[in-house]
Amino acid sequence: AKSGYTIHIETGPEKPARMSWTAWPEGRRRGAPTETYSSGFAADGSVEVVKGETTEVAEFIDVLHQQVGLPFDHEISMPIMGVISLLYAIAIFSGVIALWPSLVKDLFALRLGKNLKRMWLDVHNVLGLFSLPFHVIMALTAIVFAFHDYFYGLQNIVSYDGKIRDMFEANEPLHHVEVDPNTPFLSPADLIERMKTNAPGFELIELAYTFNRDGTAELLARGVDEGYGHRGPTFGLAMLNPYTGEVMSAEYLPGRQNGWGATVTGFFALHFGNFGGAAVRWGYFFLGLAGAFLFYTGNLLWIETRRKKSRQGAEVTQSRSSHVLGALTVGVSLGCIAGISLTVASAKILPGLVENPAAWHSGVYYSVFVASVVWAFIRGAARGSVELLIFAAVATGLIPIVSIASLVIPGLGWNHGGAGAIVDLTAALGAGLMLFLAHKTSLRIKSAPIDSIWHAAGASIEAPQVAPGVTTESAHG
Repeated sequence: AKSGYTIHIETGPEKPARMSWTAWPEGRRRGAPTETYSSGFAADGSVEVVKGETTEVAEFIDVLHQQVGLPFDHEISMPIMGVISLLYAIAIFSGVIALWPSLVKDLFALRLGKNLKRMWLDVHNVLGLFSLPFHVIMALTAIVFAFHDYFYGLQNIVSYDGKIRDMFEANEPLHHVEVDPNTPFLSPADLIERMKTNAPGFELIELAYTFNRDGTAELLARGVDEGYGHRGPTFGLAMLNPYTGEVMSAEYLPGRQNGWGATVTGFFALHFGNFGGAAVRWGYFFLGLAGAFLFYTGNLLWIETRRKKSRQGAEVTQSRSSHVLGALTVGVSLGCIAGISLTVASAKILPGLVENPAAWHSGVYYSVFVASVVWAFIRGAARGSVELLIFAAVATGLIPIVSIASLVIPGLGWNHGGAGAIVDLTAALGAGLMLFLAHKTSLRIKSAPIDSIWHAAGASIEAPQVAPGVTTESAHG
């Protein structure tokens, strides 16, 4: 801990001790394996140091999200993600403009009945329109994240004559102090009281001390202020003087930023939803589910609508591109759900069993994801969707099952309740919903027209001759 340590204001299952520090056994670099140690007092009052058996599942899912699932280096994946986000934004705006008259006309027309395609289209349109601001925010902020370095690089050439780094350093306030071995740091309790005066509303959660090679020290305070957006995923930042508690840099301190800093933080806050407390986060969660639903239903509805428009009084043969799009939609969507679910479930067991949990997380996810996509191509969109929905439900159900098993079988895995119980409950509900969807999809397959993407065979091979004016489309469309 000679290079630095962190003091946790509050402890819990994820932070079992007041003090922790990180070591890099293979050298400090991006993506290098780390070891986390915690220090606290044992029952007899002695100091106890414990090496944490941590899992990097949260970091893995975060990177997976940032790189839209691409298994490439970060520098390669991010521009690709940016292009995808740009196309996503264009598709959103063009789709709304093209369909605006019919969207407004049918906005509250949820036609529930035998025509399932009409019902799904109505649900798709309502969800899409009401969640439009959220998806626009996600698309535009993702573009900013993806091309963040390129924007600054262009500014460096056009506006700063290659000296943008000098500009940043000139505007950056001093945030480190000389270490005085004869003077103790201000206690955490005193720092909390000083921050209540210097930044009312900013609640400290961590104090991270860093000792530099030049004999200086830095104190990075992490905290939250629900009245503002945060620069970090779930926290704001302030650089403090460890001896006096003085705020040395408020560049990322909620409510104390300048106009430019607050604008940049706004992009992060809008993307992460790290303002307004739990209500906003749950709102983002459900809006994210709506986005996944829109992607899944939108592609399949487009295939069905294309089939209907191609009819000339007879069944049509679905094109190869329709088969590919249907299989990809089913395989990618459900494979992603199953892969992440199994990765989260395995995270409760892996740290005590394997040397490198991070590699296992990657292996579990991509194995399940690729296998699901291949299965969707082999079985077709219709049959594959039912089977993969059941598989994804089982995978998601394993999250609470492993937690319960860990209570019954000591030493099996990790289960400490708290926020983890909410994850387990949400996973159980999600598994039940997917089983319900699998049942409804199987019923849909049994009654689908032979030329529908939902027919068990996927599509008709040869269009039979039908008398002019006679339609073979069932009530299900």
